[in-house]
Amino acid sequence: MILSNSEDTEAMASKGQSRFRVWISVYFLCWLWNIAGGQLVYSVSEEANTGTTVGNLVKDFNLNIQDLEVRGFHIVPGPNKRYFDVNTKTGILHVRERVDREEICEQNIKCSLPLETMISSPLNIYRFEINVVDINDNAPVFRTSVTHLNITESTISGERFPLQSAFDADVGSNSLKSYKLSPNEHFSLDVQSGRDQSVSAELVLQKALDREKQAVIHLTLTAVDGGKPPKSGTTEIIVNVVDINDNIPVFSKSLYKAKITENAAPGAHVITVQAVDLDDGVNGEIMYAIVNHNNDKYVDAFLINPETGEITVKMYVDYEQKNAIELRVQAKDKSNNPRGAHCKVLVEVEDVNDNIPRPDDHHSP
Repeated sequence: MILSNSEDTEAMASKGQSRFRVWISVYFLCWLWNIAGGQLVYSVSEEANTGTTVGNLVKDFNLNIQDLEVRGFHIVPGPNKRYFDVNTKTGILHVRERVDREEICEQNIKCSLPLETMISSPLNIYRFEINVVDINDNAPVFRTSVTHLNITESTISGERFPLQSAFDADVGSNSLKSYKLSPNEHFSLDVQSGRDQSVSAELVLQKALDREKQAVIHLTLTAVDGGKPPKSGTTEIIVNVVDINDNIPVFSKSLYKAKITENAAPGAHVITVQAVDLDDGVNGEIMYAIVNHNNDKYVDAFLINPETGEITVKMYVDYEQKNAIELRVQAKDKSNNPRGAHCKVLVEVEDVNDNIPRPDDHHSP
């Protein structure tokens, strides 16, 4: 295709304008992305007082201090602007508002806040970062103040019991480092560190438990961080020693003696036997019974209250037929696999004048 001179001239002009617009755009972008001397990184401790100096922007960005106010030097508005401000007369960057690293960055190891300053005529934007340095302003905290553990007294030594972990909002060297256990004769503490720098603890049984000697054991678990000085938090561990049926009932006497008259009416009190079982719950609750191994009919003349151990008369006993009766009493606990013990009760029957004299057959007329 052949262009006329006028058309050729217009095409060249259009091409030149396009190149100019591209050049202007590149130049403008260079203004926006200009960072004098590279990206600056400042550091400031969290909780620093208002007014604390962070850095000198004029010096670090090689700016002319006389031009700051005239060219409108300021921090570009953004989410991090409220924490810092710049003095337009000196170029000093300072803390404007309290900085809480845990609030801003939570558990992140690095807490970096990007900011920008702007200056006009010509327009330049300078970018920099502020690293918020953690301080040990948080102590380790447990989720609950008390932890309950139920451990059977038959548990063998070496058994482990995981414990709840504490939480420390600080990071790095100020974070949770270890646990300690209060001195005691039954348990030790095994502290373990994970690959993610987490720390956990397990309770390890060192000495067998005996509920009858100590039914409840109170321990204190302390979480300690790595700050200087360190901070700590505690939780109480209450170990409830769960009973097993390892005790048999024991009578207060192996032989009880009692007396009744032969005319004692049914329901009359004879004696009360008593046994004690050191176990807990149903393992220590006792039931009483009279055991008649020999099917002695005189044994059936008595009743025993299964709960109280009180023995009473069931039917009259004739002294002339039996002047002493031996009872065998059993005490047995209420567990699924009951254990029992026995005692003897010797009941002496006393005579009463319930018979009239009869003539001797040899002297009858």
